[in-house]
Amino acid sequence: MIIAGLSAITEFDIKKIIALSTLRQLGLIITSLSLNQVDITFFHLLTHAIFKALLFICAGNLILQFSHSQDLRQFGNVLTNLPITTAAIIISKIALCGIPFMAGFYSKDIIIEMSLQSNFNLFITRIILLGVIITIIYSVRFILFIVLNPSLHPSNHSTTNFDANLNLPITIITLYVIP
Repeated sequence: MIIAGLSAITEFDIKKIIALSTLRQLGLIITSLSLNQVDITFFHLLTHAIFKALLFICAGNLILQFSHSQDLRQFGNVLTNLPITTAAIIISKIALCGIPFMAGFYSKDIIIEMSLQSNFNLFITRIILLGVIITIIYSVRFILFIVLNPSLHPSNHSTTNFDANLNLPITIITLYVIP
């Protein structure tokens, strides 16, 4: 859980960052299963699948828009070029971090609460909380690279607007991320 999160902090490949984030969440899911909370685990799996699907669709849109580049450093000025995709990425990353009133908050909060109420080792609860902090760090880093990073290679930017083809699916999935 911690190693996957730390790896996501240092990675620049957009698909690898999302995959390492999934691996970190699987650590949380296994921890929840060790608490014998199958229903809560399934709830977290479903909520995580929704905002992770949104992230992969948005990442695919970014990759197509920037001439198939997967390097996070190559992306820049995305907010003006792909506003709906950027908004969906920010919303899904906020949900991934477990910010209150987002889908990820309810499932993570229950897992943390159950770990505090059980006879679980307090060290494991601290590991869970450290994992949440690491998630916040790599999510903020991801958002900052996409929104605030100036485009280093404007020639990589495609002139075709792929965002229009994906606006409806992105919007629909985003509505599921916000309960």
